[in-house]
Amino acid sequence: MRIKYSVARNKRKKRIFKLAKGYYGNKKNRLRMATQQVKKSLTTAYAHRKDKKGDQRQVWIVRLNAATREEGMTYSTFISGLKKASIQLNRKMLSEIAIRDPKSFTRLIELAKASLNKTA
Repeated sequence: MRIKYSVARNKRKKRIFKLAKGYYGNKKNRLRMATQQVKKSLTTAYAHRKDKKGDQRQVWIVRLNAATREEGMTYSTFISGLKKASIQLNRKMLSEIAIRDPKSFTRLIELAKASLNKTA
């Protein structure tokens, strides 16, 4: 009996077309073009997932810088003051506090300023 690859081939094609759903033009319904585009898309998706984490950190830092400047301080001196005051909060939590609870953030800035004045 002759072996046919139709089951395996159809399964592979189905998987690729499922990944290629929503692509522009023939990239969604021609196997060779879909395969090439899916391969390219998966490699960049991996790289961009890694980049996204750094981008998010930059957003938190920009938010913190804006919030600290409203209180008459810079981001770098604020972080330095927190470290000297032994306050260990990450930038994500600090930016959330700055947005959602400005009174607590003002208190953190006061603590940072106090710790900077002690060492100076």
